[in-house]
Order: sequence, then structure tokens, then C-alpha cells
Amino acid sequence: MTPQLTELWVYLSASPLLGLTITLLAYQVAFWLYQRSGCHPLANPVLIAVTMLVGLLLLTGTRYETYFAGAQFVHFLLGPATVALAIPLYHQFKRVKAMFWPILAGLLAGSLTAMVSAVMIAKLFGASVPTQLSLAPKSVTTPIAMGIAEKIGGIPSLTAVLVIVTGILGAVGGRYVFDALRIRSDAVRGFSMGVASHGIGTARAFQVNEQTGAFSALAMGLNGALTAILLPLISYWL
Repeated sequence: MTPQLTELWVYLSASPLLGLTITLLAYQVAFWLYQRSGCHPLANPVLIAVTMLVGLLLLTGTRYETYFAGAQFVHFLLGPATVALAIPLYHQFKRVKAMFWPILAGLLAGSLTAMVSAVMIAKLFGASVPTQLSLAPKSVTTPIAMGIAEKIGGIPSLTAVLVIVTGILGAVGGRYVFDALRIRSDAVRGFSMGVASHGIGTARAFQVNEQTGAFSALAMGLNGALTAILLPLISYWL
């Protein structure tokens, strides 16, 4: 950066609104690119926006704490946004009730597979125990996953990164996995996405249709609760 641009950035970075502004602009640009691509999964707006923001912070040498001082308002909105997912779920309540046992079986299988497979793969590659435990809650939404990681001896900051990476990979690649397995049901695709890829996957599911998004939201919430109960109990054996 030129000295003039550096001085301008130092001046702007003192404003807490800068983090919020660049976050909203980055996502707006990313979503525009996503629409221009015909809503192609590989052009996931979260992936593009995160890449843009990381590149900008690295280029300007801005500390994450400085950026987050302004962007934390977006973080605060995660709570109301998660609660609002109950509305489309309510519209699908009759079907959810009719599929109670398949949902329960899928939840148990998906949750246990996500936890055990992550730890076993990390162990196979020689990862340290704290890293293994940080990986275990990777398929749970970030606030819950970080709390679980801290409780079982993992590294919460590492868990947060792994959760985001997991969500992006699921949102980008989920469609291709479902197509390869010839899974056509919107309910099954949505529930699987929610169990494996939490909030980012759920956002992608809602872009498909309301039913897919509703089942994904249900799975995200149930998987978060089940993992918070099961993982501290089984972490010793893992």
C-alpha cells in the first residue's frame, strides 16, 4: 500500500463501523457473484466473502480484534437469525411429526459419525489430542462447538475455524454428494445438510427451497443439543 492509502486506512480503522461496513460490502459483492453464476454451489457467497475479508485484513495488517470491534453486530444477529429458523420449521411441523423415528435414527447416526470420524481421521494422521478434540464438534454451530471444545480439552479458536471450513465444504459440495447417491427427497437432503454443515449448510438449504431449509434448521438445532450432551460423555473413549 502507498503511504497515502496506509494513512487513510489507519484513520478509517479507528472507526468501529469499519468492520461492519466491509463485512456487509464483502457479502454483497459475494452474493452478486453468486447470482451471476446462476447460484452455482461453488460460488458460495460465504466462502467468497470470507476469502475477501481475510485477504483485506492480511493486506492491511489489521488485527482480528480491531476488525471484530465493528463486525460484532453481525455476530450478535446470529442469535435472532437462529431463532427465526423456527418459523419455516413450524410450517413443516406435520411432516416432521410424521417422520419422527427416521429423524431420530438419522440424527443419532449423523451426529455420532461426525464426531467419531473426525477424531479417528485426525488420530490416523498423527494429530495431537487437543487437535483431535477440537475437531470432534466440527459439525455443530460455532458458539456451541466452541463451548464443547473448551469443556472437553480442545482449542476453541481452532474449533471455530474448523466449524466454518466444515460448513463451507458442506454447502459447496453437498449437492454433488446427494446427486451421486441419488438422494432426491428435499427433507432428507435438508436434514443431512443440517447435521453435517450446521448454519452455513442451512443457509444454502434455504436457497434450494423452504422445505429443505426447514429440515436443515431442525437438524442443526437437534445436532447441537445432542453433541453437547454426548461428546463430553464419550470424549474419554475417543
